[in-house]
Amino acid sequence: MSDLLIFCTTDGAGGKGTWGRLIDADTATFLDRNDPNYDSDEEPYELIEAPATTPLEDYKKSLVTIIEEYFSTGDVKQTGSDLKELGYDDFHRYFVKKLVSMAMDRHDKEKEMVSVLLSSLYGDGLSSTQIKLGFVMLLQAVDDLAVDIPDAVDVLALFIARAVVDDILPPAFLNKAKGSLTESSKGLQVLQIAAKSYLSAPHHAELLERRWGGSTHITVEEVKRRITDLLKEYIKNGDTAEACRCIRELAVPFFHHEVVKRAATLGMESPAAETLIVKLLKEASEEGLISSSQMVKGFSRIVESLDDLSLDIPSAKSQFQTLVSKAVSEGWLDSSYESSGANGSVQDDDHEKLRRYKREAVSMIHEYFLSDDIPELIRTLKELGLPEYNPVFIKKLITIAMDRKNREKEMASVLLSSLSMELFSNEDIVKGFIMLLESAEDTALDILDASDELGLFLARAVIDDVLAPLNLDEIGSILPPKCSGAETLNMARSLASARHAGERLLRCWGGGTGWAVEDAKDKITKLLEEYESGGDVGEACKCIREMGMPFFNHEVVKKALVMAMEKKKECTLSLLHECFGEGIITINQMTKGFSRVRDGLDDLALDIPDAREKFLSYVEHGKKNGWLVPSFGVAAST
Repeated sequence: MSDLLIFCTTDGAGGKGTWGRLIDADTATFLDRNDPNYDSDEEPYELIEAPATTPLEDYKKSLVTIIEEYFSTGDVKQTGSDLKELGYDDFHRYFVKKLVSMAMDRHDKEKEMVSVLLSSLYGDGLSSTQIKLGFVMLLQAVDDLAVDIPDAVDVLALFIARAVVDDILPPAFLNKAKGSLTESSKGLQVLQIAAKSYLSAPHHAELLERRWGGSTHITVEEVKRRITDLLKEYIKNGDTAEACRCIRELAVPFFHHEVVKRAATLGMESPAAETLIVKLLKEASEEGLISSSQMVKGFSRIVESLDDLSLDIPSAKSQFQTLVSKAVSEGWLDSSYESSGANGSVQDDDHEKLRRYKREAVSMIHEYFLSDDIPELIRTLKELGLPEYNPVFIKKLITIAMDRKNREKEMASVLLSSLSMELFSNEDIVKGFIMLLESAEDTALDILDASDELGLFLARAVIDDVLAPLNLDEIGSILPPKCSGAETLNMARSLASARHAGERLLRCWGGGTGWAVEDAKDKITKLLEEYESGGDVGEACKCIREMGMPFFNHEVVKKALVMAMEKKKECTLSLLHECFGEGIITINQMTKGFSRVRDGLDDLALDIPDAREKFLSYVEHGKKNGWLVPSFGVAAST
C-alpha cells in the first residue's frame, strides 16, 4: 500500500498543488471597468430610498390620463366618475387648469368638449369656487402658455367668455380677476378681449355656443319644443332626477329661463301639477342646474306676459304671487326679486302708466344724449307731470349711460346735478340710487363693469352735492348687508372720501380738463381780480369759457358774489349778468353758486358784518334778471 500524502491548509480549502476551494470567502474581488470582459450586471446593488410623493403630485399625475381618456371617448359621465374617485375636491382647480390648457393646443372639437364637460360637471363634481380659481390660475399662466401656443390669449378669452355664457363663471369674475394679475400680465389682455370682443357682441351667447362647432345648432323653437316635451313627460311620471338630467342634456344653460317660464306656466294651467313643478324648480336650483340669474329672469318674463295669461287663466296673477312667495321663502328665488308687477293688488292702469312712463323716459334720455339740451329735457319732464316716477327716471338714466361711452356718462352726471337743482328732491335721488343698487346683480349680467360704474356715479353724485355723504349711510341701512349693491356702496364711500376725490371724480369720465380743483379755483380768483381792476368783460367771459369746466361754474358765481361783498363793488355782478346772457353760466350753476354763499353766510358775517343784507339784495337782483327761480329761498343758513 503506497503512502498517500495529504496536504492540508489551516482552513481546509487547499494548499500547494490545489486550486483552492470553490468560493473564496476571504479574498476581496474587484471589478475592473477597463477589462474587456467587464459586465455591469456584476456590480453590487445599492438600495436608494425613493422620495415620498405628496397627494397633490399624485393628483396631478392622474389628471393627464383622465383628460386624454375623455378626449378619446367623450364620455362626460365616466370622466365625472373618475374625477370623484380621485377625491381631493380642493384640488379640482388644477383639473380645470390642466383641462383647458391641454385643449388650447388642440382642435375645435376638443375645445368644445372641454366647455361641455365644465358645464356638465358644474355643481356636480366641480364647485363654482374651484372653477373660478382654475381660470385665475390660467390667467396667471397665460404668459407662459403663449410661448408654446401663439394664440393662447385669444383662445383663453374665448374659454372665459363661453364660461360666462354657460353660467359657470359670473360676469363679475372679469373685474374681480384683475386684482390677482400684475400690470404687465397678458391675463389683463385676455379679460379685455373676453369683455369687449366676445361678450359685448350682439347675440353673443349663440355665437359663442357655436364658435367651436358645438352641438347647439338647433333653432330656438326646437329648444322650446324639447323643453315643453320634457316638462309634460315629467308631469306624467314625476321623476325629478330624470327631468333634471334632460334639462342638463339640452346643454343650453343660458336659455334655462325658458325652462322656468314654461314650468311655472304649466303649473298655473294645471293646479294638480303645481306641487311637481315647485319640486322640480327647487331641486334644479339646489343642484346648481338652474342659476339664480336664470331663475330671476324666468320669473321676470312671466310678469311681462301675465296680462295675456290672465285671459286664459283668470287666477294667473294670484297664483303667480303665491308661487313667488313660496319660492322666496324656500330660498330658490332671490329674495331681492321684485314681483310688484305680479301683485294682484296693483291696478292694471297704474302698471300701464308706469310702462308708458318708462318708454317716454328712454326716448327723452336718448334725445338728450344727442342734443345735450338740459332745459328741453326738464321742460318735457314737467309736462309729463308724474313726479312720483322721478326715481324711475334716475334709474333709467344711469342704466342707459353705464352701457354707453364716457361722454354719455359725463352728460348723465351733469343732468343729474341739474335735476337736483330744479326738479328732483333729495328723496327722489336717494330712491333712484336704491333701485339701482337693488338691481345691480341683474344689471351686471348685461353690463360687465356695472358695479364699478355705479360706484363712480354714486361718488360723483356726492362730489356734485347731489347726494350728501349721510345719504350713503341712509341707502346702506336699506340694502341687505352682503348683496352686491352693498359692495358697490362701500366702493363709492371709499372713492368719495379719498384724497383729491373732487379732482379725480370731476374728470373720471373726461369731464374735467386735468387741472387740480385748487388750480381751477386760483384761476377763477385771478380772472375775477383782473376783471375787477378794469378788465374787459368779453375777455373775462372768454377765459371762463376756455376753462372747459361748465360743471364748476358755480365756483365763479360764489367767488363773484363774495368779491362784491368784500370790495363793495358790484362790477362782478355785471360779469355774471353777461355770462348768464351768453349761456356760459346756466341757471343751475347760478343757483348752486348762490346756494353755497347762502350756506356760508354765518362765516362771512364775521368779516363782512352786512353780508346778509348784501346777499338778500343780490338774490333780488338775480331773481329780477332771471338768474334764479322765484322760489329760491334765503332761509337755509338760519
